[in-house]
Amino acid sequence: MSPRGSTDHSTDWPGVRLHVVTGKGGTGKSTVAASLALALASRGKHVLLCEVEGRQGIAQLFDVPPLPYAERRVAHGPDSAAGQPGQAGDVYALAIDPESALMEYLSMYYRLGRAGKLLDRFGVIDFATTIAPGVRDVLLTGKVYEAVHRNRRGKNHRQYDAVVLDAPPTGRIAQFLDVNSELAGLAKVGPLRSQADNVMSLLRSRLTTVHLVTVLEDMPVQETADGIAELHRSGLPVGGVVVNQVRSRALDDEDREQAMAGSLPREAIETDLVKAGVDVTPQLVDGLLQEAREHAERRALEDSQRARIAALDVPTYDLGRLPDGIDLGGLYELAADLIDQGMA
Repeated sequence: MSPRGSTDHSTDWPGVRLHVVTGKGGTGKSTVAASLALALASRGKHVLLCEVEGRQGIAQLFDVPPLPYAERRVAHGPDSAAGQPGQAGDVYALAIDPESALMEYLSMYYRLGRAGKLLDRFGVIDFATTIAPGVRDVLLTGKVYEAVHRNRRGKNHRQYDAVVLDAPPTGRIAQFLDVNSELAGLAKVGPLRSQADNVMSLLRSRLTTVHLVTVLEDMPVQETADGIAELHRSGLPVGGVVVNQVRSRALDDEDREQAMAGSLPREAIETDLVKAGVDVTPQLVDGLLQEAREHAERRALEDSQRARIAALDVPTYDLGRLPDGIDLGGLYELAADLIDQGMA
C-alpha cells in the first residue's frame, strides 16, 4: 500500500514496513519508538505501534488507559507535517501478550474457540509459553507479521502503512527475532513451524529494519556495538542508531579546553556577572567554574563515545534531552527532529 501524503524516497528507509526499535534499558527506546511512529504518521502514514514486554509503556507515554489486546488509536499526525491538509495519518497501539496471542493462534489454526478458553482457565497456555520461550517469541512476532501483511479485504481488519515494534532490550534482541533458532527441536513441522518460517522471511527481508537506541555512555554504546554485531551474525537487517538524551553544548571548544585546564578568565566572568546584576561572591564564581569543568569533562567523555558510534558505520540520529520531561507535546517535538534528519 502506498503511503498517504508523502513519498518514501524522502527518508533513509524507503520501502520499510516494519521498524523494530531496541536499546539498552534506560536509554529511552520506548520513547524513540513512539516518536518514530508519530513521525511516520506525520508523513501521512497509518501506523501501528506495538509493544511486547507487558509494561504498558505506550499507554504511559500517550497518557491513555492501559491497552487491551486490541488496536486502539492513541494519536493523530499533524496535518501540516503531512504536507497536504487532511492527509495526516494516525498512530494505533497494541500491547501484545503471549497468552492472548496463543489464544488467537489456537482459534486461527485449530478453531478451538471455547476449548481454548478452557485451556487458559487450567493454566495450560501459561505453562506452554513459560516452558518453551521459543514458542512465546513466535507468537509475539507472529502477531507483528500478521499486522504487516494484513489483507485489506479482511473483515474488520485495519491495514497499516508501517508497523513500529517497541522490542525487547538489545541484549535479547537477536534471540527474540531469530525465532527459527529458538524453535529448533520444539516444532519441526506444522502450523507453528510454518508461522516461524513466515516471520523469519519478513524479518530478513527489505521490509524490515532494526534500529538501536543509545545514550553517550560507555555501557549503552558497547551494548549497541555488540547488538549490531549479533544482528549481523543472525542475518537480521540493521537500521540506524538513535543517540537519545543529547545534552546541549554550553561551551565552545576553546572554552571547554580552558574549563578543563582550570584557566577560564575569572575576572572577566565576575565582570559579566556584575553587568547582569548578579551579586557576585567568591563562592558563586567557584561554583560556576567547577560546574563548567564538570560540563567540559562530560563533553569529552561524550565525544569519545561519539567516535565509537561513528565507527559502527550506520546512519545516526540525535534526539535532545527534553528539560520538561516526556509528554505528548515532547513526543511530537522528537518526531519532528526524526523527520528533519531523514529517519522517517
